[in-house]
Amino acid sequence: MAAKIFVLGSVNGKFESAFQKLATLHQKQNFAFAIITGDLFTFDQDEDSLSRLLNGEIQIPISTYFTIGTIPLPDRVVERVEKGEDVCENLHFLGKRSITKTSDGVRIVVLGGALDKSIVGGQSNEQHLPLHTADDAKILRGANTADILLTTCWPSGIWSNSSKPPALEQQTAIASSDEIAELCAALKPRYHFAAAYGNFFYEREPFFHPPSGPESDQLPVTRFISLAPYGNEAKAKAMYAFNLVPGEAPSSTVPPGSTASPFLPKTNPRKRPAPGGDNAGHFNDHDHRGGGRRVRRRKDRSPPPGPDQCFFCLSNTQVDTHMICCIGDDSYVTTAKGPLPSSDTFASSGLSFPGHQLIIPLPHEPTVRAMGEDADKTYKEMTRFKESMQAMIATESKFKLGAVTWEISRQHGIHVHWQFIPVPSDLIRKGLVEAGFKVEAENRQFPPFEEVALESGIDETSDYFRVWIWADDSDTGIQSKELVMRLDSKTRFDLQFGRRVIAKLLGLESRITWKDVVQPIAEETEDVQKFKEAFKPWDFTA
Repeated sequence: MAAKIFVLGSVNGKFESAFQKLATLHQKQNFAFAIITGDLFTFDQDEDSLSRLLNGEIQIPISTYFTIGTIPLPDRVVERVEKGEDVCENLHFLGKRSITKTSDGVRIVVLGGALDKSIVGGQSNEQHLPLHTADDAKILRGANTADILLTTCWPSGIWSNSSKPPALEQQTAIASSDEIAELCAALKPRYHFAAAYGNFFYEREPFFHPPSGPESDQLPVTRFISLAPYGNEAKAKAMYAFNLVPGEAPSSTVPPGSTASPFLPKTNPRKRPAPGGDNAGHFNDHDHRGGGRRVRRRKDRSPPPGPDQCFFCLSNTQVDTHMICCIGDDSYVTTAKGPLPSSDTFASSGLSFPGHQLIIPLPHEPTVRAMGEDADKTYKEMTRFKESMQAMIATESKFKLGAVTWEISRQHGIHVHWQFIPVPSDLIRKGLVEAGFKVEAENRQFPPFEEVALESGIDETSDYFRVWIWADDSDTGIQSKELVMRLDSKTRFDLQFGRRVIAKLLGLESRITWKDVVQPIAEETEDVQKFKEAFKPWDFTA
């Protein structure tokens, strides 16, 4: 189903007028949501208008998204978003670098601010200042696709091949970068909105990207648009509306007047961009705090820390750029920080890397069930990652290895995820893995395990620990089992329970604590590359 989307140029503090205009148009057009490009606020922000906005006195009729433009966010706004709260009802900060899927299924990739050339390597550490680094842009290439790309800077060379470039004086005022051009070329967004640099509107002819491979005839098309600021004196176009069907496959034909991609001389469109970016300390067994998405909380609970502290959210700026393996539409896979197995643990079975992976959903929710209408879709993609890695592990080890995957689902958790670890098939076929979990649970006086298939857990009201045990010996076929331990409010559950059980089974008790076995970055990078190479035949995100 098509979503009707409204986009507004820089508001520059003119909240009442801009949102009243949106309300009027929404009554006639029934928009799904709105996006503000450039700056929502201004340097000399009127405190009275800001107070009215924060207090909810200025009505915003629909969900409206914004990012960093060319100026920092006001301190009062920063305080609110760092608590994981919306600025006010229906006004949502996307973060400076993020991947977001709206309730309509529209995938928005965001990179706000200008390129900070003083930082040679690494990510920007401040979420609310108008600067990003080259690595920030590199990380987002791992998103693979986008319906909408929202940036402050323009992509370098965007008017190449165009019959209607901006005027020369306008070109000199525009902030652009090769990094944004490479990001656009990698994601092939259907719409790319960038901030205005002056009182003018610019819409380039649509441009098409080459097919993803020789067997494909699909030609992804991007429309690049820069809106003038709202209420500008030149009366240049500051509003734009369009319809978009989320996730719609590219056509084999292109719109009349389209040109070839302006980025072809600088990038190789047939080469798959390497996913860049992951989350550092979050790739372990800990229950971290924070979040990069809008979270509905019970009023009687103190709010969790903000998005800068959730190491499972891709919008977090404190991430390593070398550990993400692949990103799907609703989830992604990363290597674990401080993996339980070492690179040598399974060498005799033909595996040259630890194989300890995390499958993490993009939505910032404590359980899959909490994702609502997205629960089943997200669960299916996470399961597809799990099954693909199981097949890869079995093949690479010539069926000597199976796998164990576990999930801790707690309503008062922070960001649900699955841990995946290879395990010798012999241990699984002999029932030793199942016994290991049951005995450890009994020793710790935890509730008993049940063999049950919860699927996405959408109908499960209790907290639980779930483990999947899987092996394929190629002769007798696949052996798999799903065990569930339901947890009540009195259970003081050990977050290291799954890791502890597998450590005992593999004789790796000295590696139970992830902090004790954190690897140098060079070794982590090498393990990631080895995993990616082995996973290529099963990587459905390629």
